[in-house]
Amino acid sequence: MTSEQAFLYTLVFLRVSAFLVMIPVIGERTVPVRIKGGLAILISLLVSPVINADLNRLYEGGEIFTLSIAMIDEIMIGVIIGLITRIIFAGIQFAGEMIGIQIGFSIVNVIDPVSSTQVSIIAEFQYLIALLIYLAVDAHHTLIFAIADSYRIISPFSLDFSGLLVKQILILSKELFILAIKISAPVMAVLLFTNVALGVVARTVPQINVFIVGFPLQITVGLIVFGLTAPVFVFVIQRVFSTLNTDIYTLLRLM
Repeated sequence: MTSEQAFLYTLVFLRVSAFLVMIPVIGERTVPVRIKGGLAILISLLVSPVINADLNRLYEGGEIFTLSIAMIDEIMIGVIIGLITRIIFAGIQFAGEMIGIQIGFSIVNVIDPVSSTQVSIIAEFQYLIALLIYLAVDAHHTLIFAIADSYRIISPFSLDFSGLLVKQILILSKELFILAIKISAPVMAVLLFTNVALGVVARTVPQINVFIVGFPLQITVGLIVFGLTAPVFVFVIQRVFSTLNTDIYTLLRLM
């Protein structure tokens, strides 16, 4: 293997490694580093021979600055591709946090084994369900195919970090909040009406202690509505994952 080929393989390995660290399931902290590294090496070995790149241009002059910029570009490409799925799961967890607060579970937190932080029990439950849907619809296969196909659209040394790319990333980030509202809206709407009803009861029948009655009532109503709207949650997540491929290739073309 020549020095140019070794450097090309290094660029491929950096893009693939950054991508694998970002995506769900494979990129979680609970997955051993050896498995991530082995998978990155395997994908890089399979992809490198079919990349159409000018090796002389890749290794021109051997300048440290040029080589460093190329490595940073490859890492950024991998991070941006994997960032899309992270945005989706962040929106799901945000929806769970809002539902948990409305139900009254703001103190009922559990340790997330992935991030090692305390999260709402509703958020963790929705996150795990979303992971199962993510695997069931083969979204992880879509991502791995996308990183391999990304070399057809963006060869090494050809990243263009334009304003349109930044704008598209911001648009996808905005979808985080839209997704959270779509998921949490049914439960939050019902609990809002429940609070209004409790307020009316407190004004009309002052003898009733609304605080004692309200907390168990909110939890009961919230969990019932949460269970009834589970099919809606699954439908919304499936639709989001169905557009994942389109979002990825939109970003790749802008890069």
